[in-house]
Amino acid sequence: MQQQDMFETDPQNSNDQQVESTQPNSTQLTMDGSPSEPPMLLDEELLNEITNIPDKMAFKIGDVAQVSGVKTYVLRYWESEFDELKPKKSKHNQRMYSKKDVEYVLIIKKLLYRDRFSIDGARAALKRLKKDGKNVRKIKEGVSQIKDIHTRMENLIERVQKLKSDIL
Repeated sequence: MQQQDMFETDPQNSNDQQVESTQPNSTQLTMDGSPSEPPMLLDEELLNEITNIPDKMAFKIGDVAQVSGVKTYVLRYWESEFDELKPKKSKHNQRMYSKKDVEYVLIIKKLLYRDRFSIDGARAALKRLKKDGKNVRKIKEGVSQIKDIHTRMENLIERVQKLKSDIL
């Protein structure tokens, strides 16, 4: 699932989803405009919005506005504020958003409107998300390598035991 690569998951949650706390708006804000105790990024509502994104290669800005419920002028403003939101331009100079771009729009919308982050706070949260995502991928790669080594060692032990039984 593509969202799994992009979003963090809670290792203690068996559903591989993060659920927002029950009091998202009761936290105090820090100097950069982000909550002092950040809410979980991937809540049930955001997950539903992301899974309801149509399966298309590219989206025009009007399509993204309709899917996200955000006005086109706001989307253009967000492009100037968030490095993660950089739609390609078609040969007719129209913005063409990828599915990943639409996912970022929904995340930004959640951070700004529901979690009440400032622009700076949302920008910082997205940077943490990308950094954490890279760390999670590295950990998953390490776990995969360890599992591979474990499987090889088990195979080697079986071969040694078979050779030992053949000699005896």
